[in-house]
Amino acid sequence: MTAAEPAGSGDRPGGHDHDHDHDHDDSSLAELGYKPELKRTLGNFHTFAAGVSYISILTGTFQLFYFGVSHGGPAYWWSWPMVFVGQLMVALCFCELAARYPVAGSVYNWSKTMGGPHIGWLGGWMMMTATMVSLAAVALAYQITLPQIDDFFQFVGDGTGENDAAANAVLLGSVLILFTTLVNAYGVKLMARINSAGVFIELVAAIVLILLLAAHITRGPAETLTDTYGLGEGQTLGYFGAFLTASLASAYVMYGFDTASSLGEESLDPGRNAPRAILRALIASFLIGGLILLFALMSVPNLQAKQLSVDGLQYVVLATLGSTIGEIVLWCVVIAITVCELAVQAAGIRLMFAMARDNNLPAGSKLARVSPRFQTPVVPAVVIGIIGILILVLNINQPQIFSVITSIAVIMIYLAYLLVTAPLLVQRLRGKWTPAKGRFSLGRWGLPVNILAVLWGGAMALNLAWPRAEVYNATGPQHWYLRWGAFVFIGIVAGGGFLYYWFIQRHRTGVLAEHRATGPGEPQNPAT
Repeated sequence: MTAAEPAGSGDRPGGHDHDHDHDHDDSSLAELGYKPELKRTLGNFHTFAAGVSYISILTGTFQLFYFGVSHGGPAYWWSWPMVFVGQLMVALCFCELAARYPVAGSVYNWSKTMGGPHIGWLGGWMMMTATMVSLAAVALAYQITLPQIDDFFQFVGDGTGENDAAANAVLLGSVLILFTTLVNAYGVKLMARINSAGVFIELVAAIVLILLLAAHITRGPAETLTDTYGLGEGQTLGYFGAFLTASLASAYVMYGFDTASSLGEESLDPGRNAPRAILRALIASFLIGGLILLFALMSVPNLQAKQLSVDGLQYVVLATLGSTIGEIVLWCVVIAITVCELAVQAAGIRLMFAMARDNNLPAGSKLARVSPRFQTPVVPAVVIGIIGILILVLNINQPQIFSVITSIAVIMIYLAYLLVTAPLLVQRLRGKWTPAKGRFSLGRWGLPVNILAVLWGGAMALNLAWPRAEVYNATGPQHWYLRWGAFVFIGIVAGGGFLYYWFIQRHRTGVLAEHRATGPGEPQNPAT
C-alpha cells in the first residue's frame, strides 16, 4: 500500500465488514465508559506512518550519531539491536493492549485499566509532560540541519555569537511548532496526509541513503564494529561502562511506537491494525536505522576523524557523498523532523484529550471538547503548542539546563511505559488478563515477554537516569542539581503532580457527562 491509497483501505479485500469492525471498536470504547466522538478516517498506512514518524529514524540518527560515537566509538552500533530487542518486548505487550483497547491516549488508558486510576493518572501525567518537552526538543533539530544547508537560515546574528545558535534555534523551532499546531488543529485527516507523505519521502530517502553509503564502503563490518577508540580503559566497568553511556544514543530514538494506537479512535479497524502498525513501525525503524548507522561507519573516509564525534552523521554524508547529494539528504532530514513534530504533537493531543474527558485535568470539559467543524480536540493542540514554545525559550540563555530536561523527558516516557507493562504483569500473574478474542495475542509467550519488558524498562530507565557528568553536566561549571537532574526533575514532576492529583483532581475524576457512553456499556476495570 502506498501513501496515495485511500484512507479507507484495509488489509482485507472489499472492506465488506467495516460495519462489524466499527461495532467492535465502539464496544471497546463503551467498555471503558466512553461514547465514540472522533471520526474514523485513518487507514493502515496512516497509523503505521504515525509510529514511524514519531520514532523518526532520520531525525534521531542525525541528532545522536555523534553522541554514540564520542562515548562508545564505532562499536556503539551494538546498542542499536540491544535497544530494539528490549523495546520489542514492550511493543509486544502494547500490541495485546492495543488489540483490546484501541483508544486515544493509549498509555494513559492502558495504565489506568491495568493498574487503577492512580497509576493511570501518574502514567498519563508523565507521558504528557514528556511529550511537551519532546515537542520542544525535536523543534531544536531544525537548527542542527537548516543552517548547514544554507547560511540564509541563520537569522539571528552570524552564528558566532554566544547565544546566536540558541536564539536562532528557538526562532526556527517556534515556526515549526506554529505550523504543526495549525495542522493538528485543522483535523486529523490533514495531519495524516501530510505525515504519510512525509514518511513516504523519509523512507525513500533513507533507503536511497543506505544504497549510496553501501556503494562507498571502504572497510568491513568486523573492523568497524570492534573499534572502541580505547574508551573505558582504566574505568571500573571498562568498555561496558562506556557502552552503557553510548547506548543512550539508541535509547533516545527507539520509542513512540505507541502513537500508532493512540490514534485508535480515528482509525479504521484499529483492533487489528494498531498492533500491526506498532510492530511494523518498530521493525522498519530498526532495520533502516541499523543499516544507515552501519554503512555510515563502514563508508566514512576516516574512522578516526574527530568530526565523527562532533558533527556526526551530517559529516559522514557530506564527506562521503559530496555537498550536492549531502544537501538533498539534509533536506529530507528537515522533512523527517517536520513530520516527527507533527506526530509528537498529535500523540500529545490525544493523551490530553483522553485525560480531560475523565476530568483528570484542570478545565477538563474545555480540553476534551471536540470541535464540530474540525472533528478534533482543538484546545489541546493550542495548549501543547504554546507550552512547547515556552519550553523552547528556556534554551536561549540556559542551553545546558534545556539539554538536561530533554534527556529527562525520554526517561519519563520509559517510566510511563513501565507503568503499563508492570501493572499488566500483575494482572497476568493474578490470572485476570484476557486478550481480545480473535485479535493479537502472545498466548503462552505473554508472561515471559511481559517479564522481560518490565526488567528491560526498569534497567534502561536507571541507565538513562544515572548521574553521569558527560550526559547531565557536559560543560562547566559543575552543578549537583544538573548531574542529579533526572532524579530531581522527575521527582518534582511526578511527586508534585501526584500531590496535586491526590488532594485536588482525584475528587473530581469521572467520565464527563458529555463523553459518557449511553446504554449497557458500563466501564470495566480488571484492576479492581
